[in-house]
Amino acid sequence: MTTTTAGDAGAAPPADTGPTPSPSPSLPPKRTGRSATGTRRWLAAAFLLPGLVLLGALVLYPIGYSVYRSFLDQPGTGFAGLDNYRALFTDATILTAVKNNAIWVVLAPTIATALGLMFAVLTERIRWGTAFKLIVFMPMAISMLAAGIIFRLVYDQAPERGVANAVAVGVHDTFSESSRFPKAHPLPVHPLKAGGGGSFVTKEPVRAGAPALLPLVGVLPAKMPGDARPAAAAPAASGDGIAGTAWLDFTRGGGGRPNTVDPKELGLKGLKVEAVKDGRVVAATTAGADGSFTLPASADGALLRLPAENFREPYNGVDWLGPSLVTPGIIGSYVWMWAGFAMVLIAAGLAGLPRELLEAARVDGANEWQVFRRITVPLLAPVLAVVLVTLMINVLKVFDLVFIIAPGSSQDDANVLALQLYRSSFGTDADLGVGSAIAVLLLLLVIPVMLFNIRRIRKEGRR
Repeated sequence: MTTTTAGDAGAAPPADTGPTPSPSPSLPPKRTGRSATGTRRWLAAAFLLPGLVLLGALVLYPIGYSVYRSFLDQPGTGFAGLDNYRALFTDATILTAVKNNAIWVVLAPTIATALGLMFAVLTERIRWGTAFKLIVFMPMAISMLAAGIIFRLVYDQAPERGVANAVAVGVHDTFSESSRFPKAHPLPVHPLKAGGGGSFVTKEPVRAGAPALLPLVGVLPAKMPGDARPAAAAPAASGDGIAGTAWLDFTRGGGGRPNTVDPKELGLKGLKVEAVKDGRVVAATTAGADGSFTLPASADGALLRLPAENFREPYNGVDWLGPSLVTPGIIGSYVWMWAGFAMVLIAAGLAGLPRELLEAARVDGANEWQVFRRITVPLLAPVLAVVLVTLMINVLKVFDLVFIIAPGSSQDDANVLALQLYRSSFGTDADLGVGSAIAVLLLLLVIPVMLFNIRRIRKEGRR
């Protein structure tokens, strides 16, 4: 057996046996026909092919054909050049549609998003917030056709049918007294004549001791005040005063005599009577339930005037579907439908906000408005952008509401590009060249919004 001595520690290292072989370069992976996820490429292409065929047939081909057709004339047999596009900026009807679309794009998404943000923030603070969200979101379940019919009735001019005008008339009549006898007027045989401005005056001055008769017609007995009583002969006036009767000179069933108070004729309760001398009112009174009235002695020798306020037409509300208000009215119906959509998306984003930031801001002394403006809104900016962009794309295509709500007399004033596209492309005098040009214009308007949305999504994905 051998042992290792101390001298062995200094022994020379073993002889070099040659250079160390370098590692061989890695060979490229063998092509297996699979994607990064392990799926065979031909199998992926087979599944994508039906979708690509549908995309080409239903999207790409119609877009290409619309661009091609927009350069042809009305019959589609000749080349029209840019004439169809020139019509978009010279035809008054199409220019109105472009202007209205600009109003829609600015107002409708902004108002709907603002209301959705307000509802989402406020419903977080109430116990019945879920029920409120359900009610606000419910219009989204209604089709555009049904919503259009609903708001066509809401905006009806007649207050007894239109809710909007019923509210407007109720508020107006609360602060402004309505006339009792609209459309009432005298007959040629009556002792009254037109006095200008809708008023009526007596043909001759009244004298003390002689009854003043003020007969009128033109009021249906059913429209008379409920507490009106049969007209009575004028009472005797005290001193040199004037006494008279104002009544409906009409006998139901016939048989009455003009300028005579008949038993079945009703007094014009509440009719205002003024005594006028030299253009100045010297006395005034109101007829009683039986139509009788008295005036002081100062009215002797004056003309009696029935002021126009007695006969003013009743307030019938706002012409919501008239030329000036039809577009804002239809935008209101759109906001009613889509504010719930904005609220639900914003509420979902609000639920994901870091609460510690909000509480830290409150601890630092910020009030609720500052927390909302400086913390909540900036953190919700991505969600607000999604809602705003989605609604902008949606309003560019709006058609149903305008077509249904706007009456024929105001449809040109409420016109939008989608409706004009329909009107230009269908009908006896349809011009498919102009219709295709409108379709291309709509596409060009949507593309910037889509590019903005794609860019925003990519930026969000890189975070």
